[in-house]
Amino acid sequence: MQTIFIQVKCELGRAYEVADAAIQEVEQVSEVHSTSGHYDLMMKCYLDEEEDIGHFVTEHIQTLAGIKDTFTIIAFKAF
Repeated sequence: MQTIFIQVKCELGRAYEVADAAIQEVEQVSEVHSTSGHYDLMMKCYLDEEEDIGHFVTEHIQTLAGIKDTFTIIAFKAF
């Protein structure tokens, strides 16, 4: 299992819509947190080992309505 975190910048006023859509529509999204700073949301996702991270982000996350930008972080180990 691969764990990735995706920071998401949303269109103004759409963060709650984007968070709801991610949880409802994308099976691999485990958690969505609102954050301060340059990005509005942080999504925690679990992917199968053979799943391509780039394809997942561009096809399942960046296509959600209301998303302007993403920044992906690959996690190596949980402690």
